[in-house]
Amino acid sequence: MKRKIFMCAVLLSAATQLMAGEPISLNAITAGEFAAKRIAGLNTIEGTSEYAQISDDGTKIVKYSFKTGRESGVLFDVNNTRGEKLDYFDDYQLSPDGQKILIETERKQIYRRSYTAEFYIYEVKTKNLRQLSKEGAQQIPTFSPDNKHIAFVRGNNIFITDGTTEKQITTDGAFNKIINGIPDWVNEEEFGFNNALAWDADGKTLSWIRYDESDVKTYSLQLFRGMNPELSDFDVYPGEYSYKYPKPGEKNSVVSVWSYSLSSGKSLKYDLPLTNDMYVPRIKTTAQANRIILYTMNRHQNELKLYAANPTDGRCSLLIEERVPKYVKEEAMEGITILKDYILFPSDRDGYTKLYLYNKDGKLLRQITNGNYDVTAIYGFDEKTGRTYFQAAAKTPMQREIYVADKNGHVQPLAAADGWNSASFSSDYKYFLNSWSDSNTPFIYTIHDNLGRTIRQVLDNKELIAKLAKFNMLRKQFFKFTTSEGVELNGWLIKPSDFDARKKYPVILFQYSGPGSQQVVDSWNIGSMGNGGIFDYYLTQKNYIVACVDGRGTGARGSEFEKSTYLKLGELESRDQVEAALWLGKQSFVDAERIGIWGWSFGGFNTLMSISEGRKAFKVGVAVAPPTNWRYYDTVYTERYMRTPQENADGYAMNPIARVSEMNSKLLICHGMADDNVQPQNTFEYSEALVQADKDFKELFYTNRNHGIYGGNTRNHLLRQISQWFFDNL
Repeated sequence: MKRKIFMCAVLLSAATQLMAGEPISLNAITAGEFAAKRIAGLNTIEGTSEYAQISDDGTKIVKYSFKTGRESGVLFDVNNTRGEKLDYFDDYQLSPDGQKILIETERKQIYRRSYTAEFYIYEVKTKNLRQLSKEGAQQIPTFSPDNKHIAFVRGNNIFITDGTTEKQITTDGAFNKIINGIPDWVNEEEFGFNNALAWDADGKTLSWIRYDESDVKTYSLQLFRGMNPELSDFDVYPGEYSYKYPKPGEKNSVVSVWSYSLSSGKSLKYDLPLTNDMYVPRIKTTAQANRIILYTMNRHQNELKLYAANPTDGRCSLLIEERVPKYVKEEAMEGITILKDYILFPSDRDGYTKLYLYNKDGKLLRQITNGNYDVTAIYGFDEKTGRTYFQAAAKTPMQREIYVADKNGHVQPLAAADGWNSASFSSDYKYFLNSWSDSNTPFIYTIHDNLGRTIRQVLDNKELIAKLAKFNMLRKQFFKFTTSEGVELNGWLIKPSDFDARKKYPVILFQYSGPGSQQVVDSWNIGSMGNGGIFDYYLTQKNYIVACVDGRGTGARGSEFEKSTYLKLGELESRDQVEAALWLGKQSFVDAERIGIWGWSFGGFNTLMSISEGRKAFKVGVAVAPPTNWRYYDTVYTERYMRTPQENADGYAMNPIARVSEMNSKLLICHGMADDNVQPQNTFEYSEALVQADKDFKELFYTNRNHGIYGGNTRNHLLRQISQWFFDNL
């Protein structure tokens, strides 16, 4: 089984050294001067204890041994090719047999996971490099299991090439109408994938999901010339980008699944039990010829079915049917692992996410994990030994450990140091790369064998630790408290470096609060902007305490806690943030009259809900890119937790716009004008409601910026506005 591990890669910049005691600056933070080193782009090599990685200078793909770390070969070098020549490349993809490599260049992002690029086929033995297609940029090139063909998408149509001859398989693809082989916006965003192609095991047929979004309503984003980058086409008159975006209770794309035979040149439609309002959230290759796996899900998303589908005749047979109260978690669906003879299936059907092993025909063989804790990641199942490798929050919801379960159900830890452990296993499961950090220590990477024994250390962040030590920052502190409703919640806080317990400090409360999320984690990813909370330390050096509380609906505490917000998003989440502020206000070192709250995306939504909850707990609020009425968000995400507006009118009626008369804080709202995810409509409508309710507020819009609000100086400017709003009003 091949796993491609993508980890965010940020190198510590060689910026000018800061003098001891010098305040941390926003410019230094946004320029990456405090970013931790990470290991990126590690690709395991099938059937070996080796991995491939792009060299530090970005010109080579180098093969290494997991055990020794020594270089064992150069797979690709831009300076040593025959045929085409390249100066650089962005990424790569190995063929199943490792003898060919797809080299990616000129990537152009579309949405969160989708992009186009110019791809090249490289033959490892001959060093020959040639363009995949000369007819325009491609999407999702996918090797056939027999290594003979590559399928890709261009202009919403599917093509197959053997490297010499290119054949178009579909002809009906059209922007904003028909999409073949790649998901539409909402399926990509909310089901977390960008490739809807699947070869069968012998490479004789290609299957794909087809999306007919003709009847989905369109949303238009206005675009301007702007800067960094400058869109010169819109120099005088603005332009627009219009795309299909289904909103709750409205029409989704109609999906169907098709197969193409390379030998006959004919296509057929699978006989898959589907209605027009169902989803096909995955299509998977298997190890058997004439068999792929199709997932279907009903619109309520509380029923997930896996089918074995025959690409030669279109017949489908049900393998596994999962029915749970409320909804199937998207993370659980993502963790399903299709193996040669087995299917590894995560489910929270009994209250916690546990692992279940089925045979390839859908018969339940055994439950792999037990206990009242959530499995949070699956690293694989070794069919030779029957051992299952996974990550879990077994000790506390705030930490993660790596475990192995043997075929008899015995579970033992492989990496369980207090903090946050995550792993990347070799293809043969003999070794793994472990990333460990805690809330006060940046990432340390070590190699372990499959018994958990440490082989060697690969990377640490001693330089960053030394740099941060100059600022005398106090360690983050975790705490628990019980609300007036008897709910125990977890939190953390950071105090100023010269903290004086005799004084009373203002507090800035950060939260995200979305279903299944966590911000209270014993990890270097902690903090309002991640990265060890460096932005939060910037605020503490101005004599603020920064705190965070995970309320009801957040993750790693079992399904009852996580799904308690079902059909009423925002009610319990905002209540818990108000309770957090009231509890903090009772602490001897906190000024209860000077507490602020902020958040981004769902955190922005919950900020607005919290400052209009009814109780006066917050003096100041900042909402970045907030949904303000779930009627404006997309179908898949919203209906997973709320069902449709027609079914749950009361739930949808509970939103920041409806509560606007109760808004009782100094409010700043920030939004990107080209946000394809939480569209600016949310802030436009909320600000109008504020005006009509005669509420004072401030709003900032960022030209041509998406949901991440970055590019050029944008992020630096945004964080300065957020900071200054608290400084001026707390």
